[in-house]
Amino acid sequence: MADEKQVMATKEGDAPVTATAPADPAIRPSGWMYKGFKVGKNEVWYASPIFQLIMVAFVCFLCPGMFNALNGLGGAGQVDTSAQTDANTALYSTFAVVGFFSGSIANKLGVRLTLSIGGLGYCIYAASFLSYNHNQNRGFVIFAGAFLGVCAGLLWTAQGTIMMSYPPEHKKGRYISYFWVIFNLGAVIGSLVPLGQNINSIVGPVTDGTYVGFIVLMLLGAILALFLCDAGKVQRADGSKVILMKNPSWWTEIKGLFETITQSPWVLLLFPMFFASNIFYTYQLNDMNAAAFNTRTRSLNGTLYWSSQIIGAVIFGYALDYSKVRRTVRAKASLIALAVLTFVLWGGGWAWQKKQATREVVEDTAVPFVGVDWTGGGDAYIGPMFLFMFYGFFDAAWQTCIYWYMGALSNSGRKAANLTGFYKGIQSAGAAIFWRLDGLKTPYNTMFGATWGLLGAALVFAAPVIWMVIKDTVTLEEDLKFSDETLRDVAPTSQLPVGKEADV
Repeated sequence: MADEKQVMATKEGDAPVTATAPADPAIRPSGWMYKGFKVGKNEVWYASPIFQLIMVAFVCFLCPGMFNALNGLGGAGQVDTSAQTDANTALYSTFAVVGFFSGSIANKLGVRLTLSIGGLGYCIYAASFLSYNHNQNRGFVIFAGAFLGVCAGLLWTAQGTIMMSYPPEHKKGRYISYFWVIFNLGAVIGSLVPLGQNINSIVGPVTDGTYVGFIVLMLLGAILALFLCDAGKVQRADGSKVILMKNPSWWTEIKGLFETITQSPWVLLLFPMFFASNIFYTYQLNDMNAAAFNTRTRSLNGTLYWSSQIIGAVIFGYALDYSKVRRTVRAKASLIALAVLTFVLWGGGWAWQKKQATREVVEDTAVPFVGVDWTGGGDAYIGPMFLFMFYGFFDAAWQTCIYWYMGALSNSGRKAANLTGFYKGIQSAGAAIFWRLDGLKTPYNTMFGATWGLLGAALVFAAPVIWMVIKDTVTLEEDLKFSDETLRDVAPTSQLPVGKEADV
């Protein structure tokens, strides 16, 4: 950097600290994209945390966003939901295994390559249902689900690492909401495609064109991931960098996986919340949307469901970053809000569910079941429509809070990757179990009760961590205990402790 000058920074009671600042303020990080700051020899204007997060959000817009739109149709657009149920059981089973180790993989390969490899599985998943429309090849659908589980484990771990470790502490909630808004816009727009193509369809699977559209968009997402910059080049507005491990090996990453637990054993209390974070999709998408509504209404419901997630993410994301209230107070308030939502919303859901047709009636092949249409009126459609929308709001609130809790526990990119790996692995284990229960034709009422009960129990287990472990800030020194980085590697010179500007 040209023409640097020495400045003196003094703190009360301390000796002067020598720091380095650029003479020309025009090349300092500024603005929401930090246009013009230096990385190596080139100006990489897109290397700011916010721009990198937006790029990741668009990757997820095109890959898991479209996957959510496809699954939001119920049965991935098929009349018989059993093929999609088997595929999702395979998906979340492999996801659960890969998820535990995907943090180590992301730390070794880097988030850019990990994210791109992860995106490829989504294309194959959508292609398997296009194939199924013509040849009923269930084996290919199940294989595609299992392969997507491997890829999704990689993609979501890379995404979580970026979302939790790139932002400054006081902006983590809103960064999570930015991601969730863009990501769910993918599901909203993805739901509008089948809604338009199936506007006159009362029965039958969705059209081939729907699946082709999903395949193309998912492929674009995998390609977009290659244009991210490496985590080591990302720099925040205050000059600090993301904490990474120098020259990580497979052994150091496997060791780090266990250190996450041994150094922070309280994280085990968050595991039930991780486990419960995707189990509600089985009931909501298959046992409510696919079971109670006809083809075109399912498409409309999917659009409303993912739109409601955007609202939930914005409200909770900004509330979690409300700077006039201490972070510890915000954490406790969010737990109380989740508890109220869980018991009020799911209590109302039970009042609706207990009046619905049983699985035996809905899936009786001798007498085809015709679901409710959007023209059904207040009691038949409007009430459950709003219930389904609030389920989407609840999903975003739950997921946003989990990411925020993990981000509040550490600012280290390395530790964030391992935490996310645990999160996605355990989350997927829960999803695999519930998709399997659905495949075994478990009664709808039982699926509802098991989902609601686990959500409530998860909040009880997580309460001690949220109440006592989350602090108002996490010091740099505390994060560096988990890495072989030094203060010099991650902190701006002006923020180094006295006497540390030359010896770290």
